[in-house]
Amino acid sequence: MNTPFQETDLSTIQAVFEAQAATALSWRQSTAAQRIERLERLRTSLLAHQEALHEAFFADFHKPRFEVDGTELVPSLDEIRHNIRCLKRWMRPTRVRATELTLGTRAHVQYQPRGRCLIIAPWNYPLYMMVSPLVSALAAGNTAILKPSEMAPRVAQMLASILAQAFAPQEVALVEGGVATSQALLALPFDHIFFTGSPAVGKVVMAAAAKNLSSVTLELGGKSPAIVDETADIQEAARVLLWGKFVNAGQTCIAPDYLYVHASVKDAFVAACQATIRARYGDSAQQQRTNPDFTHIINQRHTQRIQGLLEDATTRGARVLCGAQVDTAGNYVAPTLLDQVPMEARVMQEEIFGPVLPIIAYTDLQQVIAAINAEPKPLALYVWSRKQSNIDRVLTETSSGGACVNHCVVHIAHGNLPFGGVNNSGIGSSHGIYGFKAFSHERAVLKGGWVPSIRLFFPPYTAGRAKLLKYLVHWVRR
Repeated sequence: MNTPFQETDLSTIQAVFEAQAATALSWRQSTAAQRIERLERLRTSLLAHQEALHEAFFADFHKPRFEVDGTELVPSLDEIRHNIRCLKRWMRPTRVRATELTLGTRAHVQYQPRGRCLIIAPWNYPLYMMVSPLVSALAAGNTAILKPSEMAPRVAQMLASILAQAFAPQEVALVEGGVATSQALLALPFDHIFFTGSPAVGKVVMAAAAKNLSSVTLELGGKSPAIVDETADIQEAARVLLWGKFVNAGQTCIAPDYLYVHASVKDAFVAACQATIRARYGDSAQQQRTNPDFTHIINQRHTQRIQGLLEDATTRGARVLCGAQVDTAGNYVAPTLLDQVPMEARVMQEEIFGPVLPIIAYTDLQQVIAAINAEPKPLALYVWSRKQSNIDRVLTETSSGGACVNHCVVHIAHGNLPFGGVNNSGIGSSHGIYGFKAFSHERAVLKGGWVPSIRLFFPPYTAGRAKLLKYLVHWVRR
């Protein structure tokens, strides 16, 4: 059972927000060395709480230590390392060449901190999804108020301790609570809001931000498809796709949500998947149920939701290839493969966010592409193929936040790639320099000089100037 939480009172939230105003102004002048020192403080505190984080994650949703380190702590530390290494270069003003109309001037782009930032993180990766944007916010010179999910309360409490050791509240503060706390935070005029969560809540966040004209970065979700064509390496595809699907028990925003497999290799692929599941989690249902390497579902409500998806699918004619055992009291859903799932089944309409993978046979790649394009744009898309023309077709004719060819999920860990969605799956990008820019205002700075063309626009508007302007109109149309 998750521990109860309390809403943070409005006066506390307001006081912290106001206290960060002066800090945000002073940090506007902060140097790379000062920002790096803040990142080092965060890193030191994270490492000091490693064992306590293991215990908190296990208490909240039975997450193995290996997954805590591999999917939460290591990516967070790598984000810090990457920012420390590159920050001086990112902060330098970027010089830009003058255009023909502005010859004689000099110009550059200056990266300024946005100011006071709000970061709202989800429960599925409660450490990484909080620390990663915080690293970008600090690197860009901002203060931050963080709101963790109430559904992982022990991890939230550990985050509070980690941040309190590293920062004063007027620098970085964490507030706990549920919907009421989120609403109170969203009513404040933050300079930037970074939200990770569902598209439905993302719309609420965006509407609230609009009232204060706060800029936003929205990392949302959706149903991320995977395609395995007739030329793919079947064994490798099964091994990697099932890792991406079942890590964190499928509670991953970029997990493969459903899978198209060419009919000619479907039986071989299913057999490879079943063998992979047995090798990793055990031969029997009981062995899989007690496997220490398999994360549980976050709470009973979500366990019952996934159970409902399974029951709806089987009632409509879906065939269970393996798994489908559910223990609602223990928040456990077995690693599950489904076949012959009708498109109208809820498991094909809703984001699963659990260890359930529908497999769909296909013969015509164009029909698969059309089906993907008929749905909202996903956060990720995965294609397994050794035929370059098939790869090119999928990447050219579909749209998604990110994509992997002959891999899955790991693009989120690539520090030099932008991570984010498109339309329904998100707005804006994060990680590395893209996160630094998300939390920065790119200010255009022009230094004056002798610009002959500008003089044409000075009154009085004589016939001679009108003639020159007419020539200029024709010139710029070239």
